[in-house]
Amino acid sequence: MTTRFTLLAAAFMLSAVGANAQGTGSEGYFQIYNNTDGNVVIGFYTNDGSGWSDNWIDGIEIMPGQNGTAEFYADTGACDQVLQVGWLGSDGSEVFDEPISIDICAASNVYLDDNEIYFD
Repeated sequence: MTTRFTLLAAAFMLSAVGANAQGTGSEGYFQIYNNTDGNVVIGFYTNDGSGWSDNWIDGIEIMPGQNGTAEFYADTGACDQVLQVGWLGSDGSEVFDEPISIDICAASNVYLDDNEIYFD
């Protein structure tokens, strides 16, 4: 099952791609895959050095085995960002993974595995 969520540039100052960047990210979207055995994604945050974004998927859950398309509309901004994922905790709270660096302009796919987050 695929979930589609949209990011509004006005709400997310940092969600940006270079107009001339290469890869799917340069076209304004990338795919997020939840490849975990039993973890639910409830948060997806980026930081371009100016602070953490709002939750890109606020109100949306990406269940194990599902994927979603992240769309963003800004045509300028930092490609190099830090990514952090929020998972649904057993008590309903949000549990955060360790942040990782990501080139948001080059990323076509973001893979969330049980013990690893990576992109291509």
